[in-house]
Amino acid sequence: MSSSLHPHHLLDHALTEAGPLARELLHVVQDELDKHPQHFPLRDAWRKVRAHFAADFEGKLIDLLQAGRRGEDPLQRAPLQFGGMEGLSLVDEHQALQDVAIAHVAHTAEELSRAELHQIGNFYAALRGTARARERDNPLRPALYAHALHHALAASPLGAQVQYELMRAAATPLARALQRQYVQACAALHAADIGDMVASHGHAQTDPLAHQRLAAARGIGVRQAPPGTLDGLSRRVDAVNSRPQSLSALGGLTQRDPLAPAPFVRSTGPDMLSRLYDQILADPRLLPPLKALLARLQIAVVRLARSDATLLRRQDHPTWSLLNRVAAHGMAFERVDDRRFVEFLRFMEAEAQLLVDAPTPTATLFQQVLARVDAQIDQQARQSSERNAVALAALEREQQRTEWRELIREQIDHQVADAPLGPRMHRFLQTAWVEVIVTAMVRHGRDSQEALAAMELVDAVIDSLTTPRDSADREALQMRLPVLGERLMTGCDSIQLPEAKREPPLTELMGQHARLLRGLPALEAHARRPTAPKPDTAASAAPASADEIVKRLMEERDSQIPSHWLSADVDRGELPTVPVALYNEHDSPDARAALQRWIDGLQIGRWFHMFIQGDWHTTQVAWISEGRQFMLFVGREADERLPLTRRALEALLANGLITALEDDSVVQRAVDTLMSDLDGG
Repeated sequence: MSSSLHPHHLLDHALTEAGPLARELLHVVQDELDKHPQHFPLRDAWRKVRAHFAADFEGKLIDLLQAGRRGEDPLQRAPLQFGGMEGLSLVDEHQALQDVAIAHVAHTAEELSRAELHQIGNFYAALRGTARARERDNPLRPALYAHALHHALAASPLGAQVQYELMRAAATPLARALQRQYVQACAALHAADIGDMVASHGHAQTDPLAHQRLAAARGIGVRQAPPGTLDGLSRRVDAVNSRPQSLSALGGLTQRDPLAPAPFVRSTGPDMLSRLYDQILADPRLLPPLKALLARLQIAVVRLARSDATLLRRQDHPTWSLLNRVAAHGMAFERVDDRRFVEFLRFMEAEAQLLVDAPTPTATLFQQVLARVDAQIDQQARQSSERNAVALAALEREQQRTEWRELIREQIDHQVADAPLGPRMHRFLQTAWVEVIVTAMVRHGRDSQEALAAMELVDAVIDSLTTPRDSADREALQMRLPVLGERLMTGCDSIQLPEAKREPPLTELMGQHARLLRGLPALEAHARRPTAPKPDTAASAAPASADEIVKRLMEERDSQIPSHWLSADVDRGELPTVPVALYNEHDSPDARAALQRWIDGLQIGRWFHMFIQGDWHTTQVAWISEGRQFMLFVGREADERLPLTRRALEALLANGLITALEDDSVVQRAVDTLMSDLDGG
C-alpha cells in the first residue's frame, strides 16, 4: 500500500464534509418535498425540523465517524437495558417504523454506490488484515448516515409516522450526496495506486449470490432462479446419466478443487445421497460440533435410503426436516461453549445414537425424533423466559384490558342502577373505579384477591348508603366508614387518579354518610337520578389504555435501545428470500391472509434474523401470548430480552426485515449447489 494514503485519510475527509453535507441536505430534502405532490403534506413537518436539523445531523455524524476513527464500531451499543412493565419494554410498530426507515435509507445508498462501497469495504478489510470485507467494519457505511438522519429528525417533536415518511423522502437525496463522497474516496484509493488491490480483496470469499439474496430479503425486485427440489435433482441426475457425455462433461479433463465433491458420473441413488450429504456438511455456517453430529446421523440416513425410495424424492421427508431443524437451531449460536448449545448437543447425542442403533431406521422413527427435538427446543426457549414470567403474564393480560373494561362497566351499571348514590359517586364508580378493578385484574390476574376486593367494594359502597334502622346500625356504619374510605383511597392511588378527580365524589359520599348518621336518607327526596356517562366522558376519566402505555414507554426511553447484538455477525448475504410482495400490500385481502398465516405459524424455539433497533440481530422466540399480540424474543446471549407487539412484527415482515433461519435450510442449499454443478455453474 502506498505510504501517500494515511489509514485515516478517508475518515478525515468524511469528517470535513459532515457540515457541508448537513447543509446540502437542508436544501435537497426541501427540493424533494416540493417536487413530488405525495410529499406535500410533509412540508409543514419539515419546517419544524429545519431550524436544528443541520446541527443535529452534523453533530451525530461526527460522533459516529470519530468512533470509527478510534477503531470502534460506530454503532456498537451497551447491553440491552429495558424499563417499563416489570423490567420489560415493548417494541411496538412505531419503533419498527423507525427501523424500517433506517434500513430503507441505508439500502437506497447501498444500491446507488454498490461498486464504490465494495472498494471502500475492501480497503478497511485490508487495513484490518481480514480475509473478507464485512459491512460493519466499514466506518463510512451508509447505515451511519441513516442513523444520523434519524437522530436529526427524532430530535424534533414529530410523530413516528411523520419521521418515517420524512426518512423515506430524504433517502434518495442523501444517497446521491453520499455517492459523490464515495466516488471521491475511491478516487483517492486509485491515486494511491491501491485501486486494483481493493477492487479484488476478498473476491474469492464473496458469495456471488449474496447480493441477490440480500436484495430479495429487502423486497427489491431482483430475479432469482426458483430453488431446486430433491425430486428435480433426482430427475436431472437421471437425465444426465441417460445421455452420452464427453470426457470433459464427466470431469475427466477439467481441473477441480481437490476438496470439492466429485462431479456426478452415472450417479446411483447412494452416490447422489453421498454427494448431497457432502454438501450439507460443507455448509460454512455449521460449527464443527454440529457438523460432527450431522456426520453421525449420516449412518442412519444411508441405511434408511436402502429401504425408503421416497427419501431422495421428498424434500418434506421427516429425515430432511430433522436435519434442517437441528442445523437451524445450531446455527443460531456463534460460540461452541454457549451453555444452551452444549446442552442441545448433549441431548442430540442420545437421539443420534438411538437412530444409529436402530436395526431398521424408518421415516416414522425420524419423525418421532423430530418431535422430541421440537419439544426440547421449545422447553429450552421457555426456560429463557421463566424469570420474566410475571411481566409476560401482565403483558398477556394487558391485551384483554379493553374487553375487561367493557364487561366490568356493564356489571357496575347494573349494580348501581337503583342505588341511592349521589351523581358524582355514581359517575366515579362507572368510570374511575372500573379502571381500578381492571388494573388489578391486569396486574394480579382476573381472579386475584386484589381484583375481587376491588369488585366487592362497589357492593360495600352501596350497602353503606342503606338507611340505619336504629342506633346499633348507626354505630356499625360509623365503624365501617374509615375502612371504606381507606380502601377507596388505596384504589385511587393504584391508578394514580388526580386529587381533583377523587375529591369531589369522595366528599359527596361523606356528606351522604353524615346524613345517614343524623337519621336522614342518603338522598334528598328531590334528588335526580344521575344519567349514565357518555363513552367519551368515561374515557377521559380513565387511565391510559394499553396502546397509550406502550406509547409512553416508547417516549420515556431513548428510541434507540442500546444493544450489544451488533457485535455478533449476521451475514446478510446469507439471509434467505423473504416473499415481501405477499405481505406489503396492507389493503389486500391476500396480504392480510399471508400476514395472519405467518403469525399463526410462529413457534416457540424458532430462530430469526431481524432488523430491529438499527441493525440485524439473531433472536429466538421464547414466549407467545395467548392471542398472539405479544412475543418475547431472546438473543444469542440468554440475558437479552426483546418483547415485540404483533404489529411491530408485521411491519418488519412487510418490509423484508425479519426472516427465519430455517427458511434457508442446509438441505435446500445443498440441493441448489448440486443443481448448479449439473448446470455447469
